[in-house]
Amino acid sequence: MSDEGKVAIVTGGARGIGLQIVRELLDMGMTVVAADVRDDLFAAMPEALGNPGEKLICRKLDVTDGEAFTALVDEVADKQGRLDVLVNNAGITRDGLLLRMEDKDWELVLKVNLTGAFHGTRAAAKHMVRQRSGAIVNMASYSGLEGNRGQANYAASKAGLLGLTKTTAKELAGKSVRCNAVAPGFIQTEMTDVLPQQAKEMAMAQIPLKRFGQPADVAKAVAFLASEASAYVTGQVLCVDGGMHT
Repeated sequence: MSDEGKVAIVTGGARGIGLQIVRELLDMGMTVVAADVRDDLFAAMPEALGNPGEKLICRKLDVTDGEAFTALVDEVADKQGRLDVLVNNAGITRDGLLLRMEDKDWELVLKVNLTGAFHGTRAAAKHMVRQRSGAIVNMASYSGLEGNRGQANYAASKAGLLGLTKTTAKELAGKSVRCNAVAPGFIQTEMTDVLPQQAKEMAMAQIPLKRFGQPADVAKAVAFLASEASAYVTGQVLCVDGGMHT
């Protein structure tokens, strides 16, 4: 069973972990639609990804806009003739202690991280059910499994994403559509690079493997769950966290 020729959509695909996921899926022979609200980053992507030509398609997308997400999914499925993989990777943080958190920061994080994934899952599932195959991979987090001080909104959104993942898996399994989640721990990205040194040291102390993960570590886990290698895996959460959650 080959993944060559499959069609995938990756949200938040223009940088960081999302960009690495796009790279992994391209290397597997897929046509990949990198959807991102940061369309200013698209120009640099082909060279960064080894000039994949028509295999790479870049589209601007705000995942909180359900109609726009549906339109993109329908366009891709129509023009490519299929849709095999959806990676709900787009996400944001607006950290702050619970007692000081403003409504707007709570609502925006939930809207992007959880409602955005719902929009994409609902739209993609219609096509996948029709073709009786497909894989959806949601980007969860260690915070959604364990909670994290100063991240009530983010942890809640990622915990909700786990519930969405398991429910989707149960509802769509009869049509041979799978849904799984990846839960990264501390990964070296732009987000963690700006942390104070003390915060980095405190984080490191929690990691049994004693190092931050790399975007490629997460991307390879996503690629596995998107591929035929995981054809009998659904409703699962794959932790990529150096042993933090056991």
